[in-house]
Amino acid sequence: MSTLPFADPATASSSISTRGAQRLAIAVGSVALLMLGLQPLLLGALLEAGHVTLEGVGLVAMGEIVALGLGVLIGDLALPVRSLRSITVLAALGAAALNLVTMRVTGDLAVGLVRAGAGVAEGLMVWSTTAVIVRAAVPERLAGLFFVVQTLAQSVLGLALAHLVIPVSGWPGGFAVLAGLCGLAALLALLFARPLGPLTPTVSQVGIGMTWTRPRIGTLLVVFLQLATLGALWAYAEPLGTRSGFSMLAVQTLIAAGLGMQVVGGSVGTWLVRRLPVRPTLVGCAVVLGLSALGIARTGPGDTSAFAALCGLFTFTWLFMLPFQMALAFRVDGSGRVASLVPAAQLFGSAFGPLMASLVVTGDEVAPVPFVAAGFAVLASLALPLTRAPARPAAD
Repeated sequence: MSTLPFADPATASSSISTRGAQRLAIAVGSVALLMLGLQPLLLGALLEAGHVTLEGVGLVAMGEIVALGLGVLIGDLALPVRSLRSITVLAALGAAALNLVTMRVTGDLAVGLVRAGAGVAEGLMVWSTTAVIVRAAVPERLAGLFFVVQTLAQSVLGLALAHLVIPVSGWPGGFAVLAGLCGLAALLALLFARPLGPLTPTVSQVGIGMTWTRPRIGTLLVVFLQLATLGALWAYAEPLGTRSGFSMLAVQTLIAAGLGMQVVGGSVGTWLVRRLPVRPTLVGCAVVLGLSALGIARTGPGDTSAFAALCGLFTFTWLFMLPFQMALAFRVDGSGRVASLVPAAQLFGSAFGPLMASLVVTGDEVAPVPFVAAGFAVLASLALPLTRAPARPAAD
């Protein structure tokens, strides 16, 4: 069995309690990442309401995701897992408060700063879940389960916001719901969270004392570039959809359906992660993402069916490849230290993509965005050979 996510291993008394503790950890992480999947919906609503500009959407998205990655790194590098309960509770309460503050501010700078603060708090919540995954007996499968659960939560909540909450309460209702869910996560952590033991008997902090070899650096670079591919396109999914002829409600529904395709992709990826070769699969995923982005670039007004199909393929591949990224991290470093940094690399990549995409957006014109995403996909394919260890010279 895997180590208890919110409990000392010595306290494990049954597989039932272990599974229950794992569910709690995944629930906390899923709440933390809700905004990550709902950015196109909620930032699009903020854009429509005039609280942010089109040029600022990518910067706001980038700021929150970068802050999320920083939160994960702060936890990995500086915070003791023995204080997991208090850190998780405070982080969840902080995220709840900043979601409420978002309802009261306007302007690219103000919204960006508030969302960045929320990102740090969300990152600390993700850290508590990441600490579980790297201690699991089969970490890539537990990671796949987490990816599926958190994306399913994003999909269900996205549909509820688009069809029930936002039509009645407007965009502030969306952030009020997020605040309530973060408060619930804080309560669950307060009631049930427990300390964790060190990652290994000799390494208590991720990255401390680790040798940075080419395969280890290359793995994090591949993860970064693949998520930059995703982030560049996803941050502008709503304006790209309306450009293809979707109404605002239809494109919001399509975004939520895309999250559903991620659930399917993550489920398939979790099942196949130990059945397919890791590196060739990741190359294939990068190719599919790049071609999907180029296909979206070619869609014009009225090409709604083609746009929807390409978005479905893009979002399926998104979550399908994440368990393989975790498997690659454990292949280059069996201790789990590189795997602990994978979520941060994913988040930084997800932020860098929207940043680069925002640089090619002028006014209401978002047509160049898919080409930025395709470029990142090409770079990810070129970086994959770096993850292989150099060949050793033959003995004389």
